Amino acid sequence: MKSNTKTSIIVIILILIIDQALKIWIKTHMMLGQEYKILGDWFIIHFTENNGMAFGMEFWGEKGKIFLTLFRIVAVIGIGWYLSHLIKQKAPKMLIISIALILAGAMGNIIDSVLYGVIFDDSFYKVAEFLPDSGGYSTWMQGKVVDMFYFPILKGNFPSWFPFWANEQFVFFRPVFNIADSAITIGVLYILIFERSFFKHN
Repeated sequence: MKSNTKTSIIVIILILIIDQALKIWIKTHMMLGQEYKILGDWFIIHFTENNGMAFGMEFWGEKGKIFLTLFRIVAVIGIGWYLSHLIKQKAPKMLIISIALILAGAMGNIIDSVLYGVIFDDSFYKVAEFLPDSGGYSTWMQGKVVDMFYFPILKGNFPSWFPFWANEQFVFFRPVFNIADSAITIGVLYILIFERSFFKHN
């Protein structure tokens, strides 16, 4: 097995194991909305769920959810093909690792969307049960993505002269995310910052 192929497989497996282990622990030990402060008010483990779109957005109800999941599966197949292509073309190792991170992150959130609605019951006012006798909280491809990392580093209010949000409260960084999201973000940022010369060459 080629070195870059082995590295990619290791990266993908590690991200998936860490991502899913943490999500399963959160689902089976915390109620929705429950949180633990790790570093004061700056780093919080906050259990929330979303339907898989950025910032919890939704569209077209259940059909939209199925469409989004199928789109992600197709995207993962495409990213997997591209990763294989890069390995054959002996692309820079860090570019290959970046694509592997993106692929692993996408796969991690797809697992939630496809399976979690079937293998867990809901987390409202209670800790979810794994493989409950009564069945899951939804059906195949209707699962919600588990998020837990919350970094409200800076809190305050917009000044009165600020357009649109005058005097309204703001929080930085507001989004709650997971390991899979982090892997995708790191992979994309590395490509944007360090690999422009590679794409220009090709």
